Amino acid sequence: MFSFLQEFFRRGKGVSTFVVIREGTGKPARQYRIVPRHVLLVLVGSTLALVAVAITLLFLLPPLQRILPEYESGEVRQSARLNALRLNALQDSLAAQEQYMAQLRQVFLGQIDLDEADPIASETSLPAANYVAPAPGELPSNWTDHQQPAITIDLLAGTNGAPARAVNRVPVRFPSIVLPTLTPVDGFVTRSFNARTGHYGVDIAVEEGTDVRSIGDGYVVMADWTQEGGFTIAIQHSDGYLSVYKHNRLLYKRTGDRVQARDNIAVSGNSGEFTTGPHLHFELWHNGLAQDPSAYLVGI
Repeated sequence: MFSFLQEFFRRGKGVSTFVVIREGTGKPARQYRIVPRHVLLVLVGSTLALVAVAITLLFLLPPLQRILPEYESGEVRQSARLNALRLNALQDSLAAQEQYMAQLRQVFLGQIDLDEADPIASETSLPAANYVAPAPGELPSNWTDHQQPAITIDLLAGTNGAPARAVNRVPVRFPSIVLPTLTPVDGFVTRSFNARTGHYGVDIAVEEGTDVRSIGDGYVVMADWTQEGGFTIAIQHSDGYLSVYKHNRLLYKRTGDRVQARDNIAVSGNSGEFTTGPHLHFELWHNGLAQDPSAYLVGI
């Protein structure tokens, strides 16, 4: 067969005649005039077409694209652009949170009037899946505690006596917060207090879905979603203490609710941007200054 093909293509531009005889059929023989050069051109063209189809499929199939240097660099550039956008959004969120915390601290210290506070800070709300708003006309059971003139939180300990209140209004007296106290959840500390790095609390690792308890009597002054801490609840206690509980899955209480020591106030979770796993971030503030909770909690 090889010698036949060699002899066939050696003729080049010459014309070769092929005679086809079907033995045993009785049919007359057929003759075909073929130019070897034309056959060679057809074979070369077919081979080039198959190679072109193969290369096209190579560039179209996604799994094969990833091995190409050009594709990889484009993917890296796209990822870098997305990370830059996320970083800008995070910086904006941090700036907003810092402004909110500064205003909240000024409110607690009595440096600004609540009526003059930035309304934007109080307009955020919890997602409907984790927070049920009161029905129209329904009021919290302790709404009268906030009727003006209200007893300031520093007088709830009863050391200075309660100011004059409205007629037939019995003031509520909270005992001084008992310190040291039990931890809000049973777990182990994974990150300690460090004011230098801006970590104004302790991280307590705990299984998601664990009940979070208040460390003392007080009023809920914040129950909302924050970008950094997820579902966050803050409780104002007597003697100028404020406790903050972050990264919860859902909240049991809302702003204005009265709580007592060891009341369930939330369910632990992993919400918010600044979290690497299920845990409770707990902060304790006194007269506007962050305190190391490990000095005030038993067992950590």
